[in-house]
Amino acid sequence: MPEGLETPVVVDFPLRGENWVAVTTPVSGVPSHGVDILGQRYAYDFVKVDERPGMHVHPSPTIIAATIGGRTSRCYAWGEEICAPFEGEVVEAVDGMAERRWVNPLREAVRGIWNGLTFRPEKIPAILGNHVILRAGAVYAGFAHLAPGTVAVHAGERVPAGTVLGRVGHTGNSTSPHLHFQLMDSADLLVAEGIACAFRAYDVRQGAEWIRVESGFPGQRERLRSVSGTP
Repeated sequence: MPEGLETPVVVDFPLRGENWVAVTTPVSGVPSHGVDILGQRYAYDFVKVDERPGMHVHPSPTIIAATIGGRTSRCYAWGEEICAPFEGEVVEAVDGMAERRWVNPLREAVRGIWNGLTFRPEKIPAILGNHVILRAGAVYAGFAHLAPGTVAVHAGERVPAGTVLGRVGHTGNSTSPHLHFQLMDSADLLVAEGIACAFRAYDVRQGAEWIRVESGFPGQRERLRSVSGTP
């Protein structure tokens, strides 16, 4: 197990349904995104895939999806509910950033590299896209890349676990519709340190069966299903 995952904060899984995949996870290495900045040390990126073998986030044939790309709204993750993984106070809720209507792999890769090479603090909103930050005590949860017009909470609001915060989108520094999720010790991303996060309960597909996992860290490319009664 990578260093730092021994004593995680355990929260509910923030997505609904099945066939979610953590394409970025601290299980595969820490820092999970290759950098510690912006509180990302233990961050996850979740996409949704179909039943085909491999990582198909869009119904287009593989060669089309990998070259021409596809319409954002047809990606499986797009528009899926993002739910509060614990009871807490909304510290920040940002909406109104436009969404790219077409996912083109080359364009998105170039965009991500450019944003990394030219990073400045004032670019943080453009990197996050529409987003929500939720606080419970000294723990802050960040949810990035939400679809425009879907952020359903406002700063200062107190919400119970399971509250719909918004919906998965393709805003900011996003390769395709997905949820970027992280825990951190501050709402100020310039000073925030990442906090290791495990999920209270979820199922993992093994062959034709779903196996329950409790207080677990999703592995890279495991197919996940939310547990009934919790996010």
